[in-house]
Amino acid sequence: MALHVALIEPRIPPNTGNIARLCAAAGAPLHLIEPLGFSVDDKEVKRAGLDYWDKVDLWLHPDWFAFRDAIARDRCLYFSANATRDLSEAPFTWNSVLIFGNETDGMPARILEKHPERCFRIPMPGEVRSLNLANAVSVVLYEGLRRIGAPVPAEEPEGEAPAAPKKKRSRRRR
Repeated sequence: MALHVALIEPRIPPNTGNIARLCAAAGAPLHLIEPLGFSVDDKEVKRAGLDYWDKVDLWLHPDWFAFRDAIARDRCLYFSANATRDLSEAPFTWNSVLIFGNETDGMPARILEKHPERCFRIPMPGEVRSLNLANAVSVVLYEGLRRIGAPVPAEEPEGEAPAAPKKKRSRRRR
């Protein structure tokens, strides 16, 4: 996969459902770092993801430490309205993991403090302080795909039955 998306303890079911649909459209695996503010079986999450959940490469991580053990740190890029570096400076590469904080708390301060060189913000010259999480993920994911020159995912041939949804658990770093 070209890029991955990770959400730290997301709280709002429709945001996560919309991000899941975005990831399915872009061919990006989605990593959800628990605890979540809902169940992935929640009807609001499923409704927002429409009938695309079977196309999402979904990874569930029981906590931040399990996620960190599964993903090499040099692949991680963090996005926050509180970051000081501009999105245009983000060093997107194939297999980068785009990490976002949750809707209420944003990116944890410890990450912003520990990795300032890998934290980026979407420029917003207006009076708005932040974007909806699903919108922010859209902006960053498609900018990253554009910058790495990722091809548009091929359409699935008509008539093929979709695979059953799969949930994966954290595993060791690759």
